[in-house]
Amino acid sequence: MTEQRSIPLRPLILGILTVLVVLRVSTLLLASWNEPQITSRLQLYQTDLLLNAAELEIVSSGNEANDVPPVQNVLVGANPLANALKQYQEVRESAQTSLQGFQGRLNDLNTDADPTGASLSEITNPTPPATAESTQALQRAIQQQQSLLNQLDVRIGLLQVNQDETQSALELWQQVMERSPPSTPSSSVATTDPSLGLTAEILSGLWSQPARILPDAEPNLQKNLDGWFRYQSLARLYTLQQRTEALTELQTLQQAIAQSTLGKLAVIGLMPVVGSLIGIVLLIVVVVQRVLKGPESLLAQNGSLAWETPWNWEIIWQVLIVGFFLVGQLAIPLLLGLVGFNFSAFGIRAKAAYTLTYYLSMSGLGLLVLYLSIRSYFPLPKDWFRVSLGDRWLAWGAGGYFVALPLMIVVSLLNQQIWQGQGGSNPLLQIVLEEGDPISLSIFFFTASIAAPVFEELLFRGFLLSSLTRYFPVWGAIVVSGLVFAIAHLSLSEVLPLTLLGCILGVVYTRSRNMLAPMVLHSLWNGATMLSLFVLGSN
Repeated sequence: MTEQRSIPLRPLILGILTVLVVLRVSTLLLASWNEPQITSRLQLYQTDLLLNAAELEIVSSGNEANDVPPVQNVLVGANPLANALKQYQEVRESAQTSLQGFQGRLNDLNTDADPTGASLSEITNPTPPATAESTQALQRAIQQQQSLLNQLDVRIGLLQVNQDETQSALELWQQVMERSPPSTPSSSVATTDPSLGLTAEILSGLWSQPARILPDAEPNLQKNLDGWFRYQSLARLYTLQQRTEALTELQTLQQAIAQSTLGKLAVIGLMPVVGSLIGIVLLIVVVVQRVLKGPESLLAQNGSLAWETPWNWEIIWQVLIVGFFLVGQLAIPLLLGLVGFNFSAFGIRAKAAYTLTYYLSMSGLGLLVLYLSIRSYFPLPKDWFRVSLGDRWLAWGAGGYFVALPLMIVVSLLNQQIWQGQGGSNPLLQIVLEEGDPISLSIFFFTASIAAPVFEELLFRGFLLSSLTRYFPVWGAIVVSGLVFAIAHLSLSEVLPLTLLGCILGVVYTRSRNMLAPMVLHSLWNGATMLSLFVLGSN
């Protein structure tokens, strides 16, 4: 008789769980394809700050008692209005291209669902669930892009009238009115905020010849416009209404805003530039040192020294699949779904508390799985999860942060060309950008700058990278762990830049052999990002 060999139970279970995880992660990554990036929004927020700062010179012109700070010329530039108009038009072109792409994919889906060419409403057979979900996702994406186009066109028009391109502005506002007629919200052209059509109509009236002022113009402009755009529209309204006192108060307020904006621009404008210059110098120094000193250089330090790994690939697989992806992307979301938990119904402080609780729960369970998986190998060999206050961990972490700045800027520019404003972003970034509550922002800051670096560095560098050196050279383990780290963030557009960041974190960890070094780098990166978002969102 031939002896039948039984299949080991643990690899079988891990294989099944891996299939579930891959399906889940693939679904989330594909869903991010239809989501806009936050990068374009960040660029426009910074542009809006520049416009506010530019008003300092305009309002103070001829006032010798209130000199314009010299730093303004450096921060704002020679022609901020023209530069802002160009920036907005570039974002609009990207949004229009994305909209056409979404509409094309939706048409393809409709054609696949009905090969005879009938419209979707004429199909008598039920739409397959997968097709229905894809259709709904594309429809939401189309609606978002249409709304974004309306918002951009309203603002571009205000920039154009300030560049003596009034006719172009009137034509653009007319297009907004046609796309979003306030009186027909059930129009086939869906928008998230039909009142933008009314805003365009109000602005068109203010700059028409002869001018006309629509009822409720002021509250509509207050609601739908902000920053420099609100100031320009209200200034025009008050001038036409001959409300001298209101116009003076508006100009005084804008003067104060312009002065405070210079400080914000220094934080989000000059500091990254200075940091990038420091990073370039450091990068040149370590590369030259590597060439001159060879194996005695900083970059070569521990560069080929693998960890002594007592466990095999099965333990690595188990920790990664069960401890991170299964817990974070399947178990906790499924549990919340079963109890009817609705994240979107929360207020901003509750969302912040929920985000922290979710992350701590995922981290705690993930570290528990890690501990249970490797405890039989205790005591661990040398350098595993090593934490030492005596090493140059702070220098490695801070130096890695500065070196990462110029490299990430270059990769981000390349990434923008690849994804053209799509591919999704971390939803936490959008929340922080749009909310100004200090308590909730403090909780978000702790989550991103403390909780995330500790857990993710323990898992992706402390465990995964070190374990992979059993099967790969150190540089290969750095790249593979960096790629897994990037995929774990579940946004297609972030895979390339986060892989680079993961590799820099890996280099810092393998050379320093101290968990504190990548934790510091990770914390500095997330903290600086959160600070920039807070400053931009406070415009």
